[in-house]
Amino acid sequence: MQKKNKITMSDIAREAGVSQATVSLVLNNSRAIRLSDATRDRVYAAAQALGYQKIIVPHRKDGQEEIALLLSGMPNYDPFVDAISEASSTAWQRDTLLTVYDYGDDMELAGQILRQLERRNCAGVILASSVTRVFDFSPFEPLINKPVVLLNQYDPNRPLLPTFLPDDRANACQTVNHLLAQGVTRIAHIMGDEWMDASVLRLEGYRQTLEHAGITVDEALIKQTDWSLDATFKATLELMRLPQPPQAIFCASDWMTLGCYQALATLNVSIPGDVLVCGYDDQRIAHQLTPALTSVQLAYNELGRMAVSYLCDGDDTAAHIRLVGKLQVRGSSLRT
Repeated sequence: MQKKNKITMSDIAREAGVSQATVSLVLNNSRAIRLSDATRDRVYAAAQALGYQKIIVPHRKDGQEEIALLLSGMPNYDPFVDAISEASSTAWQRDTLLTVYDYGDDMELAGQILRQLERRNCAGVILASSVTRVFDFSPFEPLINKPVVLLNQYDPNRPLLPTFLPDDRANACQTVNHLLAQGVTRIAHIMGDEWMDASVLRLEGYRQTLEHAGITVDEALIKQTDWSLDATFKATLELMRLPQPPQAIFCASDWMTLGCYQALATLNVSIPGDVLVCGYDDQRIAHQLTPALTSVQLAYNELGRMAVSYLCDGDDTAAHIRLVGKLQVRGSSLRT
């Protein structure tokens, strides 16, 4: 049961002058993202000043419920941090401790973590990835007798494993539908690495939406990149030099749109006057660009909450959730 007048992570974040995600990582003793000792000390000091009693240490207190989240590595900047933050907050609200273990795809380290978890009374385990991907559960067989869910990854050979994923295909569909509603038909897509699930599914959504609208997909309008700003800059220049340049550009991440914006500025092409632009994952940068960027949410917050709630509720159904995010329409994609 949630306690009244409980100090929230937002309170601590405000006091410490950091984000709520940073508070979550510090209080959960996570090393998934490198934070300075000064930042950690500031969060602890703020928590203590506000009277927060549950300062989390690496080992749980006797009798305290625990959910273990095993993470296969995460870059310093990644929207998946929202899933960890919300999972932690939800566990806290359910009087449960979320402990984050980052094994960084080091299976020897993962094995050591599994041996520790076998000796501990976990309420459940979340096996998570910052990259949407196919996952082989076989090395994690020792967990088979514990409640386990997969977050942002899936094992096609384990249909009974509860799985929580973003719906990249549907998210791309609603983005392209929005652009079509603006009256444009030549829509380019700058995608990420073609071996990644996220890239493949977003491209599928792009293709399907155009085909359903009766528009033949022009392969010249699809550019594959490595997700980098430089590659997106180059891809945008190539698109705009086509005999029939695009009327709109859909980038597969908000970070990539930086390269797109820079390339269009170099060519003196106006956004949205000459070309409409959309991003993907609705990060803070979307609000800071000029014009503000239309982008679709990855819904990692909700996925993290759902994964923890599933374990706390003791659900035993084979849930397979693909969650659609909300399209945040801003100035970059609106016809003037």
